[in-house]
Amino acid sequence: MQTPLADRIRPATIDEVAGQKHLLDKGKILRKIIESGNIPNLIFYGPSGVGKTTVAKIIASQTGKKLCYLNATTASTADIKDIVGEIGTVEASNGILLYLDEIQYFNKKQQQILLSYIENGDITLIASTTENPYFYVYNAILSRSTVFEFKTLASEDIAVLLKRALSIISQEQKREIKADEESINKIARAAAGDVRRSLNMLELCVMLTINDEQPELNDDVVEQILQGNSVRYDREGDEHYDIISAYQKSMRGSDPDAAIYYLARLLAAGDLPSACRRLLVCANEDVGLAYPQIIPIVKAAVDTAMTVGLPEARLPLANAVILVATSPKSVSAHDAINAAMADVERGIGGDIPRHLQNKHFDGEDAEIKGQHYLYPHSYPMHYVNQQYLPDNIKNKKYYKFGDNKNEQSFKDYWDAIKK
Repeated sequence: MQTPLADRIRPATIDEVAGQKHLLDKGKILRKIIESGNIPNLIFYGPSGVGKTTVAKIIASQTGKKLCYLNATTASTADIKDIVGEIGTVEASNGILLYLDEIQYFNKKQQQILLSYIENGDITLIASTTENPYFYVYNAILSRSTVFEFKTLASEDIAVLLKRALSIISQEQKREIKADEESINKIARAAAGDVRRSLNMLELCVMLTINDEQPELNDDVVEQILQGNSVRYDREGDEHYDIISAYQKSMRGSDPDAAIYYLARLLAAGDLPSACRRLLVCANEDVGLAYPQIIPIVKAAVDTAMTVGLPEARLPLANAVILVATSPKSVSAHDAINAAMADVERGIGGDIPRHLQNKHFDGEDAEIKGQHYLYPHSYPMHYVNQQYLPDNIKNKKYYKFGDNKNEQSFKDYWDAIKK
């Protein structure tokens, strides 16, 4: 069986690695560590297909240690013990370099087994993970390791790799396979920073043209592959939270183009619930009293979307997202409830004023008998001045009128009435 293209073009040196300049450029800390030959325990954190395994293999090839590989999704405690059993053998006389892929799938007990061997230096650990290691990796291992974050690759970096890969395929096929610049760039952009995914798409494109008299990757071929290529999206991982965070922040930031783009990414992945939930939150949290009528409008759009389902759900949601993004913003209600909740949680407050309590008889010890509640609707303009907050916070102000036209009109009205 032919080796995957990603392995056939895998870089053998640091200089050949695409992207990750913040880690691997001359003078950067990870490059200095690799060049020193004195490798500490390392954790590589970042999305799939950005070079974590490649860099780990380059490090392994430059050490005199025995390289062992485990994938935490399938490895067992017995596999760890087998590796530990090699410590001190002739083959592992310089120690063991363990490359542990997807460490987040190791439970605490499995990570603890490794710990003592990491501490005494018998095993040098290079672990990779697509999830935030500070949430998923045992603290004792984290404290003995250096964490490096790998970033998604720019499409320009991926395009360079695709050209090199196409050259390798042409050599293997003993015939030139051509590709125009825009087709290469289109694949690079569609890969969303994932080199492995871009190479898989390239191979599929080649398969469609390999039997042609003059094989060439053009826009028609690339479009056929892109239409059937699923969007990369993990509903439980960091990418999920990054996208929904960018989605809400774009609406809050009044950027309808960015908001629509992130909505499209959520819908392309079939994540209708997240798209609807964040939209409702944003309408209440970020628009709020600047345009309170938006709340039932967005709720109606969400109800429609959940009723009709995808793909038609994109239409009511697009309307609502653009409306939220382009509406005036106010966090006055958000700030007011947060301030009130903070006081409640700290126990700040007191007894409810007697005139606001539910009607009941006064005890014999009551200094003033009777409720004495003033009914606002019995007074001009439906307002009467009386105390509503408990005595020890009676002058506390939680709500401050926002500077938008809607709330300022309310403020003018109540300023006039309360005089």
